[in-house]
Amino acid sequence: MAMENVGSLDAAIEQLLNAEKHARLAGDVAATRNAVTEILRLCFEARAWKTLNDQIALLSKRRGQLKQAVTAMVQQAMQYTDETPDLETRIELIKTLNSVSAGKIYVEIERARLIKKLAKIKEEQGLIAEAADLMQEIAVETFGAMAKTEKIAFILEQVRLCLDCQDYVRAQILSRKISTRVFDADVTKEKKKPKEGDNVVEEAPADIPSLPELKRIYYELMIRYYSHKNDYLEICRCYKAIYEIPSVKENLAEWIPILRKICWYLVLSPHDPMQSSLLNSTLEDKNLSEIPNFKLLLKQLVTMEVIQWTTLWDSYKDEFENQSNLGKNLGEKAAEDLRERVIEHNIIVISKYYGRITLKRLAELLCLSVQEAEKHLSDMVVSKALVAKIDRPMGIVCFQRAKDSNDVLISWAANLERLLDLVEKSCHQIHKETMVHKAALKV
Repeated sequence: MAMENVGSLDAAIEQLLNAEKHARLAGDVAATRNAVTEILRLCFEARAWKTLNDQIALLSKRRGQLKQAVTAMVQQAMQYTDETPDLETRIELIKTLNSVSAGKIYVEIERARLIKKLAKIKEEQGLIAEAADLMQEIAVETFGAMAKTEKIAFILEQVRLCLDCQDYVRAQILSRKISTRVFDADVTKEKKKPKEGDNVVEEAPADIPSLPELKRIYYELMIRYYSHKNDYLEICRCYKAIYEIPSVKENLAEWIPILRKICWYLVLSPHDPMQSSLLNSTLEDKNLSEIPNFKLLLKQLVTMEVIQWTTLWDSYKDEFENQSNLGKNLGEKAAEDLRERVIEHNIIVISKYYGRITLKRLAELLCLSVQEAEKHLSDMVVSKALVAKIDRPMGIVCFQRAKDSNDVLISWAANLERLLDLVEKSCHQIHKETMVHKAALKV
């Protein structure tokens, strides 16, 4: 009975192949497409998976095969990938479709989706490196007909797999293909109707997330990348971007933990103009009043007063070590970095009040040894966070900036101008007094 079914299937396919040939040579697009899809449907209904693969390969290689027929064939066969009896058959079908669509620009989107499916299978099998290599073969940013959200989702999947493989260099290169401005686009605006000759952009599949969801996924992946580099300021900026998402801001349970992380990473970031700007903008946030202890922490950093490290650590130690709020990124190194930031803040405060100070007194104010104080001060001078000179034999630190010859000349010229103004005013006053005195004598 099975042999009869195989025989009837082969006979039906042979008949359809003849019909397909006549339609193809006649240039009849609709008839060719119908014949091709009918062959695939018969193979699928008969569950003849090997025959299905063979027919797909055969039909795609026929002389002068029409693009529309190949597109219809690939699109129909893609629907069958989820109906396969086992994983091996599914992989074989996907590989067949992949080889058929390779190098054909009119089925590039279908090929990208097939590669994504195959990469997911490889990842489930534990072959993450293979999955990452497969995904990197496709450059979706060049696909004009693919929906914007689908492109972004595909690139984010590439970035995620690279991060899973700990290939941080490639992850950064791929992440730069996404412009952050695309997440701020107004999705409520009506789409313009395409003009004649323009590429028609396909609708994204239903399983592709929306732009705000993609924005969150993007910044969460960037947090993973910057956590590897311990770049606290960039991590803070990523959390700030997540915090600005409307759906997050509307949910109290979501934004409070994120705002806590923003505060912590701000405190951990080295002092620079970007950090100062973020610090001041965060302090102006009204939501910060919901977590007053963090508001107090940020105010301490803004206030030009020396912070006592022991007092600060005793107040915030439990909060800092609370993993549920801070995540797994903060550990022992972060605690050391926090102490470093407090010392840096204190040195900057001292530099505002003192022009010259002894190293011994500086160490006392910082609650450090002379050697430690000198090391921290030297590090800040090297990183150009501060201008200072140390006279080691005398043990004196000078915070005044040394003027170059141009500054000295400008200062001298300004002083000379002020002096000449005073001389002129004095001469005027003397002349005035003389004239008044002469007038009085005449009277």
